[in-house]
Amino acid sequence: MAIPGWLIFLAIGAVAGWLAGLLMRGGGFGLLGDIVVGIIGAVVGGYLFGLLGLGVSGGLIGSIFTATVGAMVLLFLIHLVKRA
Repeated sequence: MAIPGWLIFLAIGAVAGWLAGLLMRGGGFGLLGDIVVGIIGAVVGGYLFGLLGLGVSGGLIGSIFTATVGAMVLLFLIHLVKRA
């Protein structure tokens, strides 16, 4: 992947992590933490959508949506572990 591709990947991760932090009533984890949560969330979201048989289309918006849903699931799991 070329440098512009990596920058887009990191930007999608940052936006998805930030959105998930807002939607899950969390304060987020800072810029780097949000990027990490968003990137891991993109993997989780892609896996979950694949299990459900949902193909993600829509380009950039679809990627952000998938990563945000995955990041929300990830944040939910993190909050469950923190409570235990």
